[in-house]
Amino acid sequence: MNEINHSRVTEFVLLGLSSSQELQPFFFVIFSLLYLATLLGNFLIILTVISDSRLHTPMYFLLANLSFTDTCFASFATPKMIADLLVEHKTISFEACMAQIFCIHLFGGSEMVLLVSMAYDRYVAIRKPLHYMRVMSWRVCITLVLIPWSVGFIHTISQLAFTVNLPFCGPNQVDSFFCDLPLVTKLACIDTYVVSLLIVANSGFLSMSSFLFLVVSYTVILITLGNRSSASMAKARSTLTAHITVVMLFFGPCIFICVWPFSGYSVDKVLAVFYTIFTPILNPVIYTLRNKEMKAAMAKLRSHYLKPAQVSAIIRNALFLETK
Repeated sequence: MNEINHSRVTEFVLLGLSSSQELQPFFFVIFSLLYLATLLGNFLIILTVISDSRLHTPMYFLLANLSFTDTCFASFATPKMIADLLVEHKTISFEACMAQIFCIHLFGGSEMVLLVSMAYDRYVAIRKPLHYMRVMSWRVCITLVLIPWSVGFIHTISQLAFTVNLPFCGPNQVDSFFCDLPLVTKLACIDTYVVSLLIVANSGFLSMSSFLFLVVSYTVILITLGNRSSASMAKARSTLTAHITVVMLFFGPCIFICVWPFSGYSVDKVLAVFYTIFTPILNPVIYTLRNKEMKAAMAKLRSHYLKPAQVSAIIRNALFLETK
């Protein structure tokens, strides 16, 4: 035990997306732009919901929280990954590695349950439209946001408990651009078959139970929509299509990773990039393109803060300062 403690790993080496040095500048530009677009898109949704009183409804309150969660989810590893593209030796301390594991399961687990909360909101809106505002009170809305964060916290603590006390005294290369739990667990100096099985079962249970609940909920909603006139339900169908698209994009990679054959368990880097970088930027695009109220509110926000006269004044001031 003393020998293990003496040689305990203090940092991990991240192998990154590719070993090709020629591709690093290309990846740096692409992922920098994607990350910037993710931040701008999600912050724009949050700002729009806050600034427009017409959007102060349960559905948009949950949507703003989804954008906040997506921002957090995109930020736990992407900034370091982008910075690592500029260096040859990519390392991360043991503590920072555990922090990444904590964050990915906190934000990932929270987003899964938050999508369930959004499905419940749509269920009440379509199944019981006359009682919608009474059922979806602000107390209920806050509860529907607190529950996902609570579940995500419990989930990540249970996952981290399997890992933080493992003895790491040998290999320290993680074949990814962030500390993914299964890959880090494999580096422990003991047989981790049982621990890895518990980790997969934990994540699989949360993913599959949330996904099955969403499938049942949206099936009931679609049946309800099918029994009503298309004219009155056109807006509901458009909103529902956006919700279902986001659910499939988020849960697809997660479920694929959970059901990957255990004997050769490894995280596909393409899937890792998809659910950590592309999904957080696709969500605001999907919700804004298919939502007339959101597009109208964004247009109003743009016209209010980006009036031609104001833009001209800003440019003139900038040029004046440069010439001084």
